[in-house]
Amino acid sequence: MKILVVEPLAAEGLTLLRQHHDVDEKLGLPRDEIIAIVGGYDALVVRSQVKVDAEMIAAGTRLVVVGRAGVGVDNVDLEAATRAGITVVNAPTGNTIAAAELTIALLFGLARKIAAADASMRRGEWKRSQFTGHELRGKTLGIVGLGKIGQAIAMRARAMQMTVIGSDPFVTPEQAAKMGVELVSFEEVVTRADAITVHVPKTKATTGLINKAVMERMKPGVLLLNVARGGVIDEADLADALRAGHVGGAGIDVYTAEPPTGNPLLEAPNTLLTPHLGASTEEAQVAVSEEVAEQIVDILDGRPALYAVNAPLLTPETAKAIAPFLPLAETLGRFVAQMARVAPRQLTLEVAGEPAAFDSQPLVAALLRGLLESATTDRVNLVNAATIAKSRGITVVERKTPDAGAFSSLLTVTAEAEGRTITIAGTVRGGQPRLVRLDEHSMDLAPADAMLITHHRDRPGTVGRIGVMLGQADVNISSMTLARSAPRADAFMVLALDDAPPDAVVDAIRADDAVVDVWVVRLGHAR
Repeated sequence: MKILVVEPLAAEGLTLLRQHHDVDEKLGLPRDEIIAIVGGYDALVVRSQVKVDAEMIAAGTRLVVVGRAGVGVDNVDLEAATRAGITVVNAPTGNTIAAAELTIALLFGLARKIAAADASMRRGEWKRSQFTGHELRGKTLGIVGLGKIGQAIAMRARAMQMTVIGSDPFVTPEQAAKMGVELVSFEEVVTRADAITVHVPKTKATTGLINKAVMERMKPGVLLLNVARGGVIDEADLADALRAGHVGGAGIDVYTAEPPTGNPLLEAPNTLLTPHLGASTEEAQVAVSEEVAEQIVDILDGRPALYAVNAPLLTPETAKAIAPFLPLAETLGRFVAQMARVAPRQLTLEVAGEPAAFDSQPLVAALLRGLLESATTDRVNLVNAATIAKSRGITVVERKTPDAGAFSSLLTVTAEAEGRTITIAGTVRGGQPRLVRLDEHSMDLAPADAMLITHHRDRPGTVGRIGVMLGQADVNISSMTLARSAPRADAFMVLALDDAPPDAVVDAIRADDAVVDVWVVRLGHAR
């Protein structure tokens, strides 16, 4: 088969491809020329500059696979590729060590003021007293996100005799302990750590995760690091905190816009800024090229790829039958993740009615994708769903039954997390998902981007007080369902909202005497 490489790929990757197929390396071609020739190839290899959009995919009439030699696939139109039956693969593990080592390098650079000292020396100065730093031994490093890179950083920090704490909703305390990490809440990371590094994907939930209010709760002089995704730390708020001296230093490799022209961090003091170098080592470039090349060979030889970022094709019959239920399964996964608050140990997916006659693996993959989307940069699909669940210590049980009771179809998800059981069920009506059960309570509600759920005592006036608090905050309720186990007993209220309520309003609702617990669930697509 024929492979077109249009951006630089390390020689090791090219050699591997050439051992199996014909490879044309044509670098620096204008976009129009790529479109003109891509129809004669079975595989296309890019890095980050070439945009593989719907037009280019349509021109690639023979394409079977697109390989992105790197982690992110923002430059590939995944929906267009999936519709065209093209598998997209990336290389998510090749840069793990490079990113971890850059994080540690930035940490050392900040602690010892290396960049500022170097600049002073080059000005002909000798001001040793101005550059007194801090030892990292004995300090506490907080890691937000304990994926592959977070784990690699933890290992190195422990070797530096640092105390390592971390937060990750989908890592169990036992798994964290094996890494030498004390698993704590995000809030405890914020308040305890002397240095904090973020390693989470950029989603709606994590954009601005570290903002002004969060920084104000940190230790004075804290060091902040971001070698993950631009925007996870609010750049304007960070610049203000650096100028105020509350944040002692910031090591930043990624930015909301790149290049970061006009970024407030460029003028902020005590920064160590690098131009997105997380994967820029010779070793990482080799690893990335080999990782993507191996997967391209697998796809072209008819084997599944471990890191396919879009779901493999289903048979037309299965695709038609299952497709309406995939958004529902993903929504249920998001719902469970936010209701559980901690990593579930076991998930049970019961498929009832019409979809029970077909392969349920796509539904499991969609469920896990919704569950884990805010905790991993990996895109969950049919190929890697089981592997990712296992790596997170999650056991998935599937059950099928032709009997869906009063419904023609029903998906029910039960999560076991820290001794607590959460059940959420949904159906598809008129082509749209509907939530029909929460624990033992029946309901009928269309999922909304923002939802408020209360578990409260069934007392007169409770619902009214909650409505007043939301109204005073200008949060509009679009729909509501109320269910109770018995008069004057426990009740659940589920509100679909036009906007997510402010934290202060949620805290006020939680403080109400009748309220047992409250959740804000965001069901909109996070990516």
